[in-house]
Amino acid sequence: MSTTAKVFGPRALWGHRYLIVASVVVAGVFLHSAQAQNAQPFEDRFLLGVGTHQGLGGIVSERGYVPDINIKQIKELGLTAFRDDFPWSDFELPGRQFAFTPLSRRLETQIKSGVATPILILGYSHHLVPNSNPPTTDEARQRFADYAAAAVKSVGGHRALFEVWNEWNLAAKKDANFNSGNYLALARAVYPVIKQAAPDAPLIVGAIGDDPGWRWTSDILQKGILKYADGISVHLYNFCMGQPKRTAREVIDRLTAFHQLVDQANGSPDFPVYVTEAGWPTATDKCGVNEESEADNMAQLILWAPTASSWLKGLWLYELKDSGTNASDLEDNFGLYRFDNSPKQAACAVRDAWAFIRSSLAAERTKLSSDVVLIKSATAAGGKAALWSEDPARHYEVRLKGDLPNVTFEHPCDGSSKPASGSWMAISSTPLLISADGKSVPDFEIRSAK
Repeated sequence: MSTTAKVFGPRALWGHRYLIVASVVVAGVFLHSAQAQNAQPFEDRFLLGVGTHQGLGGIVSERGYVPDINIKQIKELGLTAFRDDFPWSDFELPGRQFAFTPLSRRLETQIKSGVATPILILGYSHHLVPNSNPPTTDEARQRFADYAAAAVKSVGGHRALFEVWNEWNLAAKKDANFNSGNYLALARAVYPVIKQAAPDAPLIVGAIGDDPGWRWTSDILQKGILKYADGISVHLYNFCMGQPKRTAREVIDRLTAFHQLVDQANGSPDFPVYVTEAGWPTATDKCGVNEESEADNMAQLILWAPTASSWLKGLWLYELKDSGTNASDLEDNFGLYRFDNSPKQAACAVRDAWAFIRSSLAAERTKLSSDVVLIKSATAAGGKAALWSEDPARHYEVRLKGDLPNVTFEHPCDGSSKPASGSWMAISSTPLLISADGKSVPDFEIRSAK
């Protein structure tokens, strides 16, 4: 689709503010082209999910996960996927029998509720299988592959995706057996077995944890891992970076670099990429963020995602609810909901950002200024725009150019929209959401705020 964006930069004194006149011209073909009209809504091309912990922790979850409550939360958020563990040791019983057991009953309940598409982590050792942590022999790999095939068959009809292990590369820091060669050998053993058991079940490799310089990633890509996968996944966190980098922008930049590596290795563009973990803990620890920052970062990621939909196929926010009550513990405080299941600001931010963008037929990212992002989106009902400042310390205001009826604005968690015509609307790290019923994205004036 062809879009034209022009940003003009003359500055004029406006009291104690600077006025930046920005004209964003959106060609009509963006909204009305045959390509846009025939495109699928974003929600049909992309999975937005959340991490849960039904598969670990036993019959009663120490992390406070209760299927009935968590299924309701997933519905309230409008999410289309969840990610959870499917441990080998809980599923393969003595005598090489495979079945859900009381230890995996919570996971089974959440899967079979049909609340959302599962992505299930195939992994962890088995106490009855030698050399299984990780599988390093042909026998152990075959046993793992048998478990993987049985796991796929056990959830047939639930459109599940499957991921090989979790953050294998991080375990390599302590155990040399978790090297890229052994991971490749495991994926090579599992892929044909899963394809035989369920040809349409996607197998995702990677689940790559923090990988400075993408050294482990580059190694596994060069070894040919993509030949044994339908997609590759990565985990992106920045909460312990310096404060200026604890942002969605940093995640997006690193994800873009990851995508470029994958495409180079694949030899053709748009190999499916999945972000199966991303999040910010609201802990009092020095690496924690406040609840507003968690909410803003998650909303920005969701609103940006459709601009990368040719290759980005899913995003799972970590995690649905806090896993504990220690205010300073990072792992206890990643939730969209608190441990007692009361919602944080992130819950409504995720819900509203997703509700705003999920009907998008086409989307494009541009900028109104050096640090103000504009996501232009075309839907069957009209144009939409999401705007935010990538610098949390800098605030702006925008207004429509011209008196346009039936254009409204809101921010996530507002609860209702307001007429946009004639109003200067606040822009900060909290996204501004503008809807233009039956129209393309309007033009804006932008000025810095006090």
